[in-house]
Order: sequence, then C-alpha cells, then structure tokens
Amino acid sequence: MHFSKTYTQLLSSLPPDLKSSAIEYRQLKKLINQVVQELTSLGASIVFFALAAVGLNDAAGLSPHVLQQVLEESQAPQSVPQTPSSSQDSPGPSTASNALLPQITYELDTSSNELHPQLRLRTYDDRLFAPAGGLSLDKVDLSEGVSTGDASPSSPQSDLPLVTSQLREIVVPLPSDSLFMQTLIHAHQSLSDRLTSFCTEFYSNLDTLAREISETARPMSQTHSAFHAHSSHANATMVRVRTPGGLLSLLSSKSDLYAWREVLQLYIDEEVFESTQEESRGERAIEDAEERLARLMRRLRARGLSTGERMKLKESRHAMQLFLKLNHSILNLYKFQYATTEATRKILKKHAKRTALPFTATLPSPFSDVPTPQLSETALIALPRRTSASLARTLVQAVGETVLPIVPSVDDYSCAICFNLAFKPVRLSCGHLYCVRCLVKMQKRGQANCPMCRAPCVLVADRTNVDWAMLNFMKDWFPVEAQKKLKANEAEVAKEQMQELGYSYDTQCSIQ
Repeated sequence: MHFSKTYTQLLSSLPPDLKSSAIEYRQLKKLINQVVQELTSLGASIVFFALAAVGLNDAAGLSPHVLQQVLEESQAPQSVPQTPSSSQDSPGPSTASNALLPQITYELDTSSNELHPQLRLRTYDDRLFAPAGGLSLDKVDLSEGVSTGDASPSSPQSDLPLVTSQLREIVVPLPSDSLFMQTLIHAHQSLSDRLTSFCTEFYSNLDTLAREISETARPMSQTHSAFHAHSSHANATMVRVRTPGGLLSLLSSKSDLYAWREVLQLYIDEEVFESTQEESRGERAIEDAEERLARLMRRLRARGLSTGERMKLKESRHAMQLFLKLNHSILNLYKFQYATTEATRKILKKHAKRTALPFTATLPSPFSDVPTPQLSETALIALPRRTSASLARTLVQAVGETVLPIVPSVDDYSCAICFNLAFKPVRLSCGHLYCVRCLVKMQKRGQANCPMCRAPCVLVADRTNVDWAMLNFMKDWFPVEAQKKLKANEAEVAKEQMQELGYSYDTQCSIQ
C-alpha cells in the first residue's frame, strides 16, 4: 500500500482538530512534480554545461539524475585553471579538465524573511554563457567582485573561447522549489501553533484532574472525626485503628480513596505508553500502546470503574472521564506524531530522489520536547531526525508526575521483609524501615545486622525507634491495610505465646 493511502487512513482515525492540522502530503507531491518540470526546462539552457562536466555526449536534455551527477562532481577537489596570462607553460590535460569542470551549488537565499532555493553555477567555460534558445544570463567576475552585465550570444558556441581568466557565476532561481519549501515550512509552523494550544489545553485539564482527585480521594482524617493521631509519648502496643461502624463505614464514607487507588494501580501495572522493563525499556509502539489502553479500559469496566459505578462522588465520576480522555489524547498524539514525522521524512526523500536536490533546510519541529505549557514555540531541529524526548512522551511523564503521587501506593510503604504494609513502623538508626513484627523476629533470632545495609543496629532498636509520623500517615491513608495488619500481628503474637507455653495454636478446646 502506498504511503499516501496509509497516511489518509491513519488521519481518519484521529479527531477533526488534529486531522485538519496535518501536512498535505498529496499537495506536496504535486509541488515536487512542478519542481521536476522546472528543472527539466532549465536543463535545455544548461545542458552543454552539465554534459561537459560529467563527460557525456548526449545533449537531449538535463535530467535530475544528471544534475545529481554534476553536484557530486562539483564536490571533487579542483585546481585553479592555468591561462597564458598566469603561466608561460600551456596547461596540461588534467589542468584543462579541471578548468572545464563547473561548480554547481544548491543553496538557500536568506536575504528576505523567507527561504528561497536557488542554483549557483560557477565556471571558466564561456560556452555556458551562450545557452540554447538565446537565454540572457548574468555573469559575475568573482575575482573582482563586480558584475559585468548580460551576455547575449551573437555567434555559435564553437566561436567562443573555451577558457577565460574570469570566473563566471550564474544564479538560477527555482520558483517551484521555493513554493514547495515555503509550503512545507508554513505547514510545520502552523502545526507548531496547533500543538502549543493542544499542550496548553492538556496541562489545564491535567491540573483540573489533579485537583478533583485530591478533593475526592481524601484520607481518613478528613472524613472521620474519630481519627486520632499518636505522638511519641504513646504506647506503641496500644495503637489501634478505629472507625465508627468498622470497615463498612469506612468504605462507605464520602471518599473515593480506595477506588482511585485501584484505578491508578491498574494504570501503573499496565504501563500503557512506556515500559520500565529492562528488555523493553522506553516508549512503546503505537499498536502496543493502543492495545494496552484498550485492555486497561476492559479491566476498569469489569470492576465498575470506567463508568464511575463504584465512585460515590459526582466529582470522582467527572475526574474519571477526564482521566480517560487525557490518555486517549496522548494516544492520538502518538499517532499524529508518527504520521506527520513519517510524512515529512518521505516527502523530503521523494524530493531528493525526484529532483536530485539535497534538502538542507532547518524546519521547526512541532514534536520537540515541550517541558511546560508556557512555551510559545518549539525548538528548531533538522528534519527528519527525531528528538530524544517527544512531545507525547513529555505528556505521559507529566501525568505520572502530577496524578500518581496524589494517592499514596501501598508498595511505597511496605516492609522490606514481609512485603506487607509496614504498620507500626520501626526506623533503625541506619534509616531503613521495618514493621515491628519483623523487627521482633530478627531480635529473637539474634540477627544484629540490618537486612538492607548490614549495619549492626537491629539488636539496639527499642520503642524510641518507632516512626510516629509514618505511623500516623499509614493510619490516615491506609486504614484498611493497617487494620488487617494489626489483626494479623495479634494472631501471630497469640500463636507464639501458645507455642511458648507448650500448646498447639491449632488445637481446638476439648472442654465441652
């Protein structure tokens, strides 16, 4: 399938606002055809010049491929032509060959506000100034830097001197190529403006999402007046997690803390747009990201989270829809970025292949890294090179840095030994944190070194090592997990005490 059809199909799956900002690939292809026709028409005037440069005898016309051969020849080292006025000896064959070798440079005229491509031809061969068709061309004496006027041929080319002491220069404008370049540059500039507004809207919605999640995923201290914070004067063995009505009352409170924690945990586990695994680290392919986002939607729908069925607050349901909208916007941006970058790369490749003109312009890249929404323009890069940090990836990182830290994750506060919530946390002098039950077990075994850093600080830990600030934080943000941890600790302590007394904890009471 031709890329133009693939490009059209890919754009059809995007929102209208992005689709309308896409590069007109077919229009640029038509402009390339005009450039080819323009170069072909110029070939009738400079055909002898080009053929003499490459050593060909066919003067039917100058094709773009012949022009490419001339451009390649012009890169070879050339010696200054020997003339009778500059040397008494006649020039040798190699010197005469070099004198006939012209220089063709494809360059950009930057004297105005816009870029205008042109061909600059330099030669010592006067036959170039007697082109077919009687075309009047300028010649410039570069040794003196003064224009010598027009050269209108009045005699056959064979009557003209082969080599002169003056270096002639011709500047051939390329209007069609200029139109192609201006169209492509203006398309990228317009696209940059559109993506700037896209980023501004995205960051605004992201701030709204962060604020709504913060207001709806509230901790226990903001939803229950019975919450009690402990201080270092309290007895750690007497710490309890109490809520009016128990866990059912906690889960039915005016807070969607646990619903949002489940949503964000599923989002982290799915790794929709970027992988953190060692074998596949980095941005995912568009097909993979689209499949993972669809799978995330199915998992959320199966748990009643995508439509907000489990959300108790109206603000949470609105935030959920906004969260999904932002992720779909990032996916569409990934598609749009790929389509536009690939279209630009292919159209420049086609331009070079059809016209044999090396495109060396620096275009404004609309997909360079935009770290903040306040940027009014993007950086300049040489296309079709890709930036190391794309715009879509920057937005993915913004979601991770803005939304995910709002709701604390249990994994960030788990014990390094039992991997459960490190409730009743004990912070050793080395700085590492463990739950009190794991610390007691290590002390009973006589294990003196910290499992993390091997510092000899386990046996000297006591009640003063309890991290009360962390304990209150866990009670506030993880009440369900803290209560389950307390019950598991109490059951484990009772079992150890029964075993120390010689009784089996699993033996049922025999008293009838």
